[in-house]
Amino acid sequence: MINDQFYNRRYVLAGVAILIVAVYIIRLFSLQIIDQSTQEKAENNAQLRQTIYPSRGLIYDRNGELLVANQPIYEVTMIVREMKKNYFDTIGFCQALRIDSTEFATRMQNMTNTRKNRGYSPYSPQIFIQNLKQEEIAHLQQEKYKYPGIDIRIRTLRDYTYPIASHILGNVGEVNNNDINKDRYYSVGDYSGRDGIERTYEKQLRGEKGVEILMRDARGRIQGKYLDGTMDRPAQTGTDLHLTIDRATQSIAEELMQGKIGSVVAIEPKTGEILSMVSAPNWDPRKLVGKERSANYKELLNDPHKPLMNRATQAQYSPGSTFKILQALIALQEGVINQYTQYSCNGPGSSPIKCTHDHGSPVQLEEAIEQSCNPYFWALYRDFLQRDGYQDGHVAFKKHYEDWRNIVASFGLGARFDNTDIREQAKGYLPTTAFYNKIYGNKGWKAITIRSLSIGQGEILVTPLQLANQAAAIANKGYYITPHFNRNDSMKVDVHTTLVKEKHFDVVHRGMARVMTEGTGRWYNIPDLQICGKTGTVQNPHGEDHALFIGFAPMDNPQIAVAVAVEPDLMAFLIDSPGNVRIVLQPVAAQQKGCLRTPVVKPVQQRPGILAGGTVIEGQRYSLFARRGRGSIVVAVVTATIAVLIAAVLGIALRGLRLLLCRRRVIAYVLVFSCLNACAAAEEKSEQHDDGDQSQKLAW
Repeated sequence: MINDQFYNRRYVLAGVAILIVAVYIIRLFSLQIIDQSTQEKAENNAQLRQTIYPSRGLIYDRNGELLVANQPIYEVTMIVREMKKNYFDTIGFCQALRIDSTEFATRMQNMTNTRKNRGYSPYSPQIFIQNLKQEEIAHLQQEKYKYPGIDIRIRTLRDYTYPIASHILGNVGEVNNNDINKDRYYSVGDYSGRDGIERTYEKQLRGEKGVEILMRDARGRIQGKYLDGTMDRPAQTGTDLHLTIDRATQSIAEELMQGKIGSVVAIEPKTGEILSMVSAPNWDPRKLVGKERSANYKELLNDPHKPLMNRATQAQYSPGSTFKILQALIALQEGVINQYTQYSCNGPGSSPIKCTHDHGSPVQLEEAIEQSCNPYFWALYRDFLQRDGYQDGHVAFKKHYEDWRNIVASFGLGARFDNTDIREQAKGYLPTTAFYNKIYGNKGWKAITIRSLSIGQGEILVTPLQLANQAAAIANKGYYITPHFNRNDSMKVDVHTTLVKEKHFDVVHRGMARVMTEGTGRWYNIPDLQICGKTGTVQNPHGEDHALFIGFAPMDNPQIAVAVAVEPDLMAFLIDSPGNVRIVLQPVAAQQKGCLRTPVVKPVQQRPGILAGGTVIEGQRYSLFARRGRGSIVVAVVTATIAVLIAAVLGIALRGLRLLLCRRRVIAYVLVFSCLNACAAAEEKSEQHDDGDQSQKLAW
């Protein structure tokens, strides 16, 4: 029996032995395979691996002019193990770097914190401080031998040759933990493109890191290269980029947009290459380089005018009268009108959409484009949608509307551009039949319900980039190439054909040429250059109207297509919107004789504008009170005064003098009546505008 007990226990002993062996195997696997710190310790006792950082690729404009280069910058690395096992003069080290003991302790804490520095190891070089200039590192270079474990490495930062194109070029910043987790190429302290072209072409621009392996003796002294450098890997410089933008045109456009809010986009129609893209306000790209990057970025982020936003691709506006060109092309394509078709115009007495221009009646298509006649384009839009009436549950009407929408979309409106290097695009908006069915019911809307669309108001929204592309498609007589920045021949771009045939564009071109010689844009024409253009004024529910412009030049052989959008900023200055349209004509002037050259800026006679603080800005217009707004302000003040008097009488009669003297109540009366009057004034102004339509407010 006893022997049987010992016999059974042999399984227990065998299990214990197997368990012990398994624990040892797991531990050895963990130490040698999973946790490589032991191997790292051994290797670092004999080897020192130093990363060689490549120079980032350069960026040039279309003419080979350097836009973005590199500048040397220094960083101090520290091997904590070497520092701790030797005497380290902390005070002398701080004096050499011109930092105090508090900053030293903070940097040491951040560097050794594995949560903040996930690649930390006491046996490998860690970045202690970076972005130092030559004069900041000179003293430490002379006394580096005194500080064991300390090394100085040269890195490169971006150097911007010109203070322009910040929204196009983007910027370079330090990577975060998310970047490191997504791409094993990066480690703590590395830099990558954070926005714009720098981010889009990050993998091409960054190059490939190199490595240098050095041998060390038992005391940590360098004894030369490991295996005579056969295991070293040189760094590969990043690929250079040649962009489509023209530096001279970009500079002039940005100069002309100073002090304004808006954007300018210029495209070469035949290639889709973007010659210029300006978003105002912008900033000097050199502000986001070096040690002041974080503070400057925070300042830009908190700016109420949102300079970090690229208005050329992200801001959305109603196209206004610039959209009338598409309406004309659609009507011609569908056979609703021809170039000789006439419609009557009664000027301000027109209904349901008024005309704000003084011209004869009736008018044909070219004159309607020249004078931007609202009733004409409402009439052709109505006739297009109502060709078959409203029978059969509006089926035919809604089919015509979808046909209209598809033709508009074929010009690149209402969607982002695919297969391009333009980042962060807004889609814009083309309302669908489902959108109007939801608001008005399946049979509750007709052509007159959506009449605002006939003149580019209402629910339709576009970006300045889409407007410039629209101008390029019109210049090309029915096709456009996807806008892009990279001029590399290997870049594949798409060619898009619109749903309007080529034969319909000539009459539209002639009408746009008359706009610049006899019509709404005649004050901004440039002699000896045949420009085709279209101005536009867009209602803004938040303040003064926006000013828009599209155009191309020369008429017979278009070399440039442009779009301009200018927003008034009532917090800074008040702008007479038509006066700002001329800014687009300066880049256009560069296209004489089919070759791009530096534009000659012609002075424009304008009255000075006034800032809120009373500062005068040259080249800006206008008085302290906006056009058509002075009367409304006077009425508001009078109304508010009367309201206060009425409140006083009622207060005495009902609750006594104490109620009258209540400051908060009096202020409330003033504000309420002022707001009511302001709403009434805005409604009156809306009725006096181009269309006099209220359905456009649905977009807001």
